[in-house]
Amino acid sequence: MSDIHPSSVIADGAVIGAGCTIGPFCVIGPKVVLGDGVTLKSHVVIDGDTHVGDDTVIFSFAVIGEIPQDLKFDGEPTRLRIGARNRIREHVTMNTGTAQGGGETRVGDDGLFMAGCHIAHDARIGDRVIVVNSSAVAGHCVIEDDVIIGGLCGVHQWVRIGKGAIIGAVTMVTNDVVPHGLVQGPRGVLDGLNLVGLKRKGVARSDITALRAAFQMLKDGEGTFQDRAKRLSDESDSEYVQQMVAFILGDTDRNFLTPG
Repeated sequence: MSDIHPSSVIADGAVIGAGCTIGPFCVIGPKVVLGDGVTLKSHVVIDGDTHVGDDTVIFSFAVIGEIPQDLKFDGEPTRLRIGARNRIREHVTMNTGTAQGGGETRVGDDGLFMAGCHIAHDARIGDRVIVVNSSAVAGHCVIEDDVIIGGLCGVHQWVRIGKGAIIGAVTMVTNDVVPHGLVQGPRGVLDGLNLVGLKRKGVARSDITALRAAFQMLKDGEGTFQDRAKRLSDESDSEYVQQMVAFILGDTDRNFLTPG
């Protein structure tokens, strides 16, 4: 049985899972689905065709599932899908998708979205992603698993950030970031590898050494950035290097941040 404060407004049609806690002055729209064990602290607004996964906690004044901040949006039916066990802090905004972007914004499991951050229309956010205070992920971005985006960052629309990358605080990211990369600076440059993150995850020393060598080849090797990545594919059997190669050779609408 769920615990719902009497001051909250839940529209007809909303689906509230078992064991939810809905605090004071929350507003839940008619197409919202809350999974089991979801907690809304207070003053949370959830609207649109929005599903929130089990055991997610949403803090005060977050606005989840409102329409996109995109002038092309014309009221067409679009969606927001949020996975399980996320922590969505105060004043976070997450918007539904657009018809032009596939119609769905998607957030994975076990993320931490700190106060004031924004996830825009049609973004695809992986698992265990951390977005720090007051950072914004623009429309159509792809943020892969285990990425950390530091505070006061901006990620330009259509950018992809590869698995395990870290973005330093106060960085503007305008091009794709390779998996496990470290990007920092007012206009972000690829400045190395996320060695701290790799070590925290217990990645083998041999794989870290292989990634170091791969980074140097991408930085100093002959030919174009894509040519260097293709050579890496043939020369390294490290799973982590192959992740990087697959990401670089994948489809993208942006250029890459290359090693400085």
